[in-house]
Amino acid sequence: MNFGSFEILALIMIFFILFGADRLPKLAKAMGESKGEFQKGLGDVTNIDAAKTEQDLSAGGRTPEQALIARAKKVGLDPSGMSVEELEKKVALLESADSDEGKTDSNDDSEDSAINPPKSD
Repeated sequence: MNFGSFEILALIMIFFILFGADRLPKLAKAMGESKGEFQKGLGDVTNIDAAKTEQDLSAGGRTPEQALIARAKKVGLDPSGMSVEELEKKVALLESADSDEGKTDSNDDSEDSAINPPKSD
């Protein structure tokens, strides 16, 4: 679709009639800024950091704070009203206590089975 000089002149006249001579430079400036913002956003989207993508995928799409809250709930801790640092310390302590209990429980079970073998009918 090729525009001749008459068509271009007609379009310019329509723009002057619709928007006025005062608003046309402002409109052109706004369109230029919009194009620049669009190009900047497009550049941000197309430049993908592979390390960050792998980190996001390994986190299951959760932020580090969301993962910490899930860990806190898993060990039976209510995370509401705590700072991230405080919550991290408490979760680490509870997780280490749970892992220590798991080790002693497994040792206790093996000792019990050696002392009291299962009864056979």
